Amino acid sequence: MLRKIRTILALVVFVLITLLFLDVTGTLHKYFGWLASIQFWPALLALHVGVIAFLVVLTLVLGRIYCSVICPLGVMQDVISRLHGMRKKNRFTYSMEKRWLRYTVLAVFVASALAGVNAVVSLLAPYSSYGRIASSLMKPVYEAGNNVLAAIAEHFNSYAFYSVDVWMRSLPTLVVASVTLVAVAVLAWRGGRTYCNTVCPVGTILSFLARFSWFKVRIDGGKCVECGLCTKNCKASAIDFKNHKIDYSRCVVCGDCIDKCRKGAISLSSRRADKLTGRQANQQTGRQADEQTSRQADEQTSQNADRANLLVNSSAGVLSTNESRRSFLLGMAVAATGAALAQEKKKVDGGLAAIEDKIAPKRLTPITPPGSLSARHFAQHCTACQLCVSNCPNGVLRPSTDLSKFMQPTVSYERGYCRPECTKCGEVCPTGAIKPITRADKSAIQVGHAVWIRKNCVPLTDGQECGNCARHCPTGAITMVPINPDDERSLKIPAVNEARCIGCGACENLCPARPFSAIYVEGHEAHREV
Repeated sequence: MLRKIRTILALVVFVLITLLFLDVTGTLHKYFGWLASIQFWPALLALHVGVIAFLVVLTLVLGRIYCSVICPLGVMQDVISRLHGMRKKNRFTYSMEKRWLRYTVLAVFVASALAGVNAVVSLLAPYSSYGRIASSLMKPVYEAGNNVLAAIAEHFNSYAFYSVDVWMRSLPTLVVASVTLVAVAVLAWRGGRTYCNTVCPVGTILSFLARFSWFKVRIDGGKCVECGLCTKNCKASAIDFKNHKIDYSRCVVCGDCIDKCRKGAISLSSRRADKLTGRQANQQTGRQADEQTSRQADEQTSQNADRANLLVNSSAGVLSTNESRRSFLLGMAVAATGAALAQEKKKVDGGLAAIEDKIAPKRLTPITPPGSLSARHFAQHCTACQLCVSNCPNGVLRPSTDLSKFMQPTVSYERGYCRPECTKCGEVCPTGAIKPITRADKSAIQVGHAVWIRKNCVPLTDGQECGNCARHCPTGAITMVPINPDDERSLKIPAVNEARCIGCGACENLCPARPFSAIYVEGHEAHREV
């Protein structure tokens, strides 16, 4: 029952967290966004004292249940390991804890966090790793499937689904996500929880507390017949059945050993129950010793023979059960990225001429999302989990390729602009890197200012009236003025009032100049209020 309950909870949490990254409607966060906030490292960065206290108490009571129920990367390892277990049963063995590797990775993780080397921290944090896998690899496939349903619905004049753009936000991040998935999958396929117990820094941190947990999986030596099934089914390789010992720093309380033991020798019990059991065992041992001294040699021989028969029958039962089960292997095909699946649609202007895609300008200062306060604050708190990137409805957030801010979101306006009424990124961020803001706040936050590029402007290059930037500026920061101040009838060019500009990028995105806009947004290191 313990194993079934844990499995159901783990699958529910895993599916819901995955859907937080995949959902194209953005409605799930209203109900299940808290699942991202209870992840260990995001909660620690956000200084959510209540969440941290809850996870600490949970670990002190039940051990590393966080790793097998709440952490999506941990659950993903269990799923992959289970698929291999369908083909090859009883495949694990006990191995000693590799402390040198675990503590070395943890030391590198902590040192990188303190030194501000965010790329290393993001690579090792388990929630961030899974977020990149979900947003870079799973979401394009999910969006492509959504577009298929949208096309079917359109055929029946239904708008139950709507088509979305499928595009690759960052090639380096896609490569990192692919390598991470392959590495974790191979380790889980071969060794179960190898990644979780040798590389994951969160698992190592929780292992310190798990050693002192109140409830633990314990082995009753009096009932154990040393068949080894518990060790062979422990994906953490933490059970030494010969010495009746369990490494609680690696045990994730999955319940597999309890489920496999046919003698009831393994159970989840508290310290108090363990003490009572130990006292009863000592009393029973004393009574048995007194009885054995009074027994005759033929009775001892008979008992030894019965015990030998019991072991033979138990082994035969295990072998017959294993032979009767049929094993099968489920093949999983990793779908290609959305860029390969989505059909490239040719954009045209009025059906007459192809519209050339825009190229991002070289900004001296990258733009960070409204609510991130400053580039420094954003870099210190962002885990590069890509949750805001996946949920940005305007397509302006994408992972940075700058090594100092590698994989952390940056703002770019080639596919859209940051609409003043949208506050989605702050709503979904679990670490506080992007603070929640209201629509009124966003209209007053200046993340950058527009810069006009004279050589690209349509009135000067084509001799035609434009004014697109001024018409779409939500704050009225752009005014069209005559090229020749002495001639009011001359073509007009934009003049930017930097004091009123909030850097939303509407002018840059909607500028008809291709491939480089005639006006672009330069970011600010620290955000201002206008």
